[in-house]
Amino acid sequence: MKLIKYFKNMLSNLYLSLKRFPFTILLSVSILTLLITIHEIRPVEDTLSRIVMTLALGIPLSLSIKLFFEKRNEENTFKLFIGYGIGALLLVLYYLFLLPDDMRMVTTTRYIAVNLALYMAFLFIPYFPRKPDFELYVIVLVAGFFTTILYSVVLYAGLSAILFSIDKLLGIKVLGKVYYYTWLFVVFIFAVSYFLSVMPLRDNKLTLRSYPKLLRILILYIVMPLLTAYIIILYIYFGKIIVTMTWPIGLVSHLVLWYSVIVTITLFSITPIRDESSWADKFLKLAPKILLPLIVMMFISMGIRINAYGLTEPRYFVVILGLWIFSIMIYFSFSKKLRNILIPVSLAFIALLSVFGPVSSYSLSKYSQRHRFEKILTKNNMLTEGKINTSKVVSKGDKVNISSILSYFDRNHSFKDLKHLPKNFKIEDMEKVFGFSYESPFNESPNEYFYITSTLQGPLDIKGYDYLFDTDSLHNRNTSEFKDLNTSESKNLDAIYDYESSTIKIIYLGNEIYKKDLDEFVKNLISKYGASDKENIVPEEEMVLTEENDKIKVKVVFQHISGSKNNSTGEINGKGFDFYLLVKIK
Repeated sequence: MKLIKYFKNMLSNLYLSLKRFPFTILLSVSILTLLITIHEIRPVEDTLSRIVMTLALGIPLSLSIKLFFEKRNEENTFKLFIGYGIGALLLVLYYLFLLPDDMRMVTTTRYIAVNLALYMAFLFIPYFPRKPDFELYVIVLVAGFFTTILYSVVLYAGLSAILFSIDKLLGIKVLGKVYYYTWLFVVFIFAVSYFLSVMPLRDNKLTLRSYPKLLRILILYIVMPLLTAYIIILYIYFGKIIVTMTWPIGLVSHLVLWYSVIVTITLFSITPIRDESSWADKFLKLAPKILLPLIVMMFISMGIRINAYGLTEPRYFVVILGLWIFSIMIYFSFSKKLRNILIPVSLAFIALLSVFGPVSSYSLSKYSQRHRFEKILTKNNMLTEGKINTSKVVSKGDKVNISSILSYFDRNHSFKDLKHLPKNFKIEDMEKVFGFSYESPFNESPNEYFYITSTLQGPLDIKGYDYLFDTDSLHNRNTSEFKDLNTSESKNLDAIYDYESSTIKIIYLGNEIYKKDLDEFVKNLISKYGASDKENIVPEEEMVLTEENDKIKVKVVFQHISGSKNNSTGEINGKGFDFYLLVKIK
């Protein structure tokens, strides 16, 4: 009886959601129909896909319109239809002007941003600007969303089991696409209707009893301790960066950014229960202040990368999301009375700002890359009265950078957005226009290889030294073999070269009396003469390392050096050393 009553209540709620949000459910049914049509009629798939995307955009838009009129307690059906009419017109305009056939980066990111802004509006419209208990309202919606997912998965599993049984037990063939259509039905009919049925009505008063007990336990005793442990690790990690002075540019932003997003969601969620939990109250007060220095470090990391490679849309989104989070943390740190409705309102504003207008990600990124392009051309004397001159002496790094900029405009925008290029320019025209062919930036290793050769010719000056080792006699040697070796006139002396660490060790009478990392020498050499994948001939005197201590005098005469330099970290890795080692025991 209880089960039957439960199903009756569910059907009743589904009917009420249909009555309350008829246009939203109509849009959902239309999407279902079109997706089935796309699957059946392949030739018109692209056009129908754009229509589906537009209708999907209409779901949060129609919900926002309906909730706006509910909030105003407006029961005039005519005005509501006017609102829906304006929404439909906006969707048509979006389809015609902002949803072209080619789904490039601009189209995709703008679509995501507009969706995000509309769903944020769907959240805050009923409580904007000052209605209390906004956090509880959002938590109820989130709980309803995850409940809907659970019910949908169970329903689909049950329906799939029935279809499978009909196919295997009754011998009635069930095509594979029927399972796909069943899933579409569950998502766009059941899931949408059920979720809308659990949305609180305008007059519903929410209390702390509406806060799910499971969510309270999850946040207080699992999420918050994990976040605390993670922030300790982040501070230790940044301490290591400061000590080693090695900055992992790409990793830092992701480490901090997504952690900050999770912290923001957590702070929002625990606001209603801060008076009931001292742990929640302390976390709410301390976490934002602790997070602020890490966000500053993230900005420094992104600044280094933007300074080196210019601004692009992904970097813009990281920066603007970081600025938003930084502002939210400032708000949490110093606001005496929290009004968390500002979080979705500001996020909706930031989302739209990032894809529309003169300070959008597209406008600023194109400006940055154009400026970078002109700077490289000017540096190489390739611009005359606004026209590009061919050049055969451009460095490989600049070739890659120019190719990267051209690839950026080709993939994401248009060559018409880049000044100085001839009309109808194509990537294939690079040899003719620039004087060199396209250098793929996507196949480039972060390592830059170098080959250095000494001008040394003629006999080697060994005056003042007693023992001579060459490279071949030092390779593949282990210190444990010392006593059995006799590579010099004295059994008491041995020299060992560790290929993996590029380190020379000299052992005398069983004791290590000298050790040198050759990469340190190479680093100074590279800083003076640069790294080049072509043979770089260096004066003989620059290829000599002379050192001594109270026990030994050492001279290393290099003939050839090769290896790699990591352009991200500056780390030198010299693997190809050809040298003579001269030793004098004092």
